[in-house]
Amino acid sequence: MQWYEVLVVAFALSLDAFAVSLAASTTGHVTDRRAAFRLSFHFGLFQFLMPVLGWSLGTSIEHVISAFDHWIAFALLAFVGIRMIRTAFTPAGGGQADDPSRGGVLIMLAIATSIDALAVGLSLAMIQSNVWYPSIVIGVVAGVMSILAIVSGARVGRWLGGKAQVVGGLVLLIIGVRILATHLA
Repeated sequence: MQWYEVLVVAFALSLDAFAVSLAASTTGHVTDRRAAFRLSFHFGLFQFLMPVLGWSLGTSIEHVISAFDHWIAFALLAFVGIRMIRTAFTPAGGGQADDPSRGGVLIMLAIATSIDALAVGLSLAMIQSNVWYPSIVIGVVAGVMSILAIVSGARVGRWLGGKAQVVGGLVLLIIGVRILATHLA
């Protein structure tokens, strides 16, 4: 792959991480540098690791993974999105939203946004291409795009106020439906 092709693929793969980071930061949980670092680091790390994993698996199991990867991404994003929306309608003090920059929620989001990168790794194995350079570029671009989204999302979150949880949850649901529709079409 040429360097510009790698950049285009990296940018395309980072759009889900960008959108999820934007949604997560609008909720008000990603307010400090540590939370922003955790979110962007994990999105970049998983975007780096998934092509390497896909390349390692090679073509022997591609047909098995491609049959259900989109369902996994949809389920993870829908789960987190619905929880965010439900929390927004919980009376004050009745529930606290899960912090998208910590624990299991962070891992679910990182996996859900990087499943497409697994398919890229499988494709790289099929064309017998080196996986390391594209994987590094994909990871760095995803991390940078996440940081940009977090900065933008903080401004959007202040503007939306209490509606940010609902908007963030809806964005995650829309991303999940888009992934599902893209793979089923």
